[in-house]
Amino acid sequence: MFARFTPEARRTAVRAGLLSLDHGRTTLDEDMFLLALAGSWPVTGSPEIVGPGAAGSGRVTPETVGAEIRAREAARGRAGDRELLAAIGVDLDEIRRRLPARREDPLAWRLTRSRLRPLNVTLSGPAGDLLLTARARKVVEVALHASSTGPGSRVTDEDLLKGLLADASNVSVAILRRLGVDLRDLAASIGFLRESA
Repeated sequence: MFARFTPEARRTAVRAGLLSLDHGRTTLDEDMFLLALAGSWPVTGSPEIVGPGAAGSGRVTPETVGAEIRAREAARGRAGDRELLAAIGVDLDEIRRRLPARREDPLAWRLTRSRLRPLNVTLSGPAGDLLLTARARKVVEVALHASSTGPGSRVTDEDLLKGLLADASNVSVAILRRLGVDLRDLAASIGFLRESA
């Protein structure tokens, strides 16, 4: 699947996986795609968003998105996976130090669909394997579809953002709303609004 990704989009997907692993998760969910995209915000085509968001400045940054993710986990009464692992003596930072140096090399990672279970998509690399949740898989599938407008078209970060915006009920959309992002303006700016009938 990564053969259809630009180097930047591949790097974003790998960063999302690494962030998920760093949070002690065993799956990759769509909120980690947003957190990975926030590192290079604004995504090509999207405006820099500044508004009265609940997290302070309203800017989409790794800090504001991360704070929203932590707040959502706390509101559910769930300790972060990092804290749970620390409670049983597992130090994620020490594990990260012992991983191969190629851990962050996008070329060392693969994104594959299971032949036996086509709904299972896995991100695999030197740091481990992560099964994409249904919502994260939808992000990738919408991005693949959005990029298929011409010969040689490849998935970009903008296409991944379209994948996030495709499902109004996902966590990433809720986070963007809380940060004061006008989703309609954002969708229009990247050419992702449906034509009215």
